[in-house]
Amino acid sequence: MGLFGKADPDPLALEQRLEALEGRLAGMHRLAGIEMDLRTSRELRELLAEPRYGAPGRLERHGWKVWSQNDEDGILCEIFRRIGTVSRTFVEFGVSDGRECNTLRLLVEGWRGLWMEAGERDCDTIRRIFAAPLAQGSLELQQAAVTVENVDTLIRGSRAASAAELDLLSIDIDGNDYHVLQAIRNVRPRVIAIEYNAKYPPPMDLVPPYDPQHAWDGSDYMGASLQALANLAARRGYRLVGTNITGSNAFFVRSELAGNHFAEAEPAALYNPARYWLTTGFVSGHPPGERFGYTSDAALARGSEAK
Repeated sequence: MGLFGKADPDPLALEQRLEALEGRLAGMHRLAGIEMDLRTSRELRELLAEPRYGAPGRLERHGWKVWSQNDEDGILCEIFRRIGTVSRTFVEFGVSDGRECNTLRLLVEGWRGLWMEAGERDCDTIRRIFAAPLAQGSLELQQAAVTVENVDTLIRGSRAASAAELDLLSIDIDGNDYHVLQAIRNVRPRVIAIEYNAKYPPPMDLVPPYDPQHAWDGSDYMGASLQALANLAARRGYRLVGTNITGSNAFFVRSELAGNHFAEAEPAALYNPARYWLTTGFVSGHPPGERFGYTSDAALARGSEAK
């Protein structure tokens, strides 16, 4: 007998009730996630419908996601549609495990390049999932914490540095981005994608002090303002051509390539504030798995014709 003379509950019945309750809670969680995605997607559509985003040369409406965190896949696709490519090569650092970054779509579409990542577990995952492109030489991985002191050496020692011209450099290291970009001298990419701290709108010109041991703690102490990056880029011969709608990444093109392909505007006009909650609105099917081995129809057709 249990307390107060009542019989103890049947353990099996109690376990079944708990399982049923867990199932209902999981279902409610899934529905809440779907509702959030729908609301965020609607907010994105309404925001992008604003007239300023339809101005000639603007990039925001061209954004979409395949494997980027937000809409960077679409924006980069549009930039290269306008200016073309030379070697279809990239360098990206801060890729985590590679399954959500700015260059995975390019790799799958036949580009070649270098990933640099400090995390040992992330690098182990990359070596496992992307074993084929690593073995084929289309992808190179360097496990390293990128700093001002080593960035040029790391790039110079890669196959990507030997390309006729590097098409894309993507930087996302949550703090020292400005300083590392300033330190790169061995390559002059056609396009640069770099994270900016959207808390600080132009003309706020803010750069955190360089700290090679910096690790982002989730606070607003995470990187340079858009104005600071635009100033640095201009001194290096680059023009700010846009930012993405979530206020995460800024895009720069070498001035001699930009021409009249992009909106002529100061950083204040191209700035997007921090709208990080909109990330959930970029839905691109199921989450990335642990298998990557895509082949194009064109490649399959060539293979069939060769037989």
